Amino acid sequence: MKNFKIVTIFILAGFLCSCQKDPLKENIDSENQKLNKLQLEKLTELGVSNTETSIQTLTNLDGSTTDYVLNNTDLAIPLQDLMNMEGLGDAENGMKQYRTNNLISRRNRTIDVLGYTGGANALDGTARQALQRAVNNYNRLNSTLNLRLSFGTNYPAADLVVYVQNNLGAGGLAGFPAGGRPYKWARIGPYVSSRGYNYATHVITHEIGHCIGLRHTDWFRRYCDGGNEGTGYDGAIHIPGTPRGIDISSTMMSCPTGYEDGNFNTNDKRAIEYIY
Repeated sequence: MKNFKIVTIFILAGFLCSCQKDPLKENIDSENQKLNKLQLEKLTELGVSNTETSIQTLTNLDGSTTDYVLNNTDLAIPLQDLMNMEGLGDAENGMKQYRTNNLISRRNRTIDVLGYTGGANALDGTARQALQRAVNNYNRLNSTLNLRLSFGTNYPAADLVVYVQNNLGAGGLAGFPAGGRPYKWARIGPYVSSRGYNYATHVITHEIGHCIGLRHTDWFRRYCDGGNEGTGYDGAIHIPGTPRGIDISSTMMSCPTGYEDGNFNTNDKRAIEYIY
């Protein structure tokens, strides 16, 4: 199962991203820089694992680039923000579903979602169908979220953009809300669709989940490798009503488990309906 890793590059203080990978970091950047001693100590202070760390450059759809600190437990922090971040107290222990401190404010819960159709970053037919299904599944929930889907290239006008980023293999990359708004970029790899409609729906649903504030169900002991992603500044807050044991069929598990059918399970629904 280790070759099916779902990575979270999550937002600390609204800055980190979260990622789902196949080993999903397999194609990200081969030219990595190493962190110095002070940077490694800062990660420990933040409650973030500092093993297998590197500095890598990621490019956004709008062409902007950012240097991130990445590690093998799926954390990424903009390098320019690392030394100024403050830590967070320990999260509640236990095996439950979790959210971040940052959620979408009530006035921003009508979310214009764009399926990008331009050039090399365009969603193919399978991914477009999967995105439509994912949006439908979110809108069927008894929540205050309303996702309005369109397809095209006008990404500045959208609240959340789903597109292909070529260095992500069969995984994805997203982030957590900031300023009461959803995280804007939900990226999927070019090989997601080759895994089929259900898998594509699962990856897109998972990344949108991060964009609205959900953390990995098993952040404290990853299903693939047993690693702990750390709480970080953004937190890991238990959602009441979700199970105490690892919920292996949850959409928000860090790694594919064989249960991926593209649909929420009961606890996923309960979690989203509770916070929204």
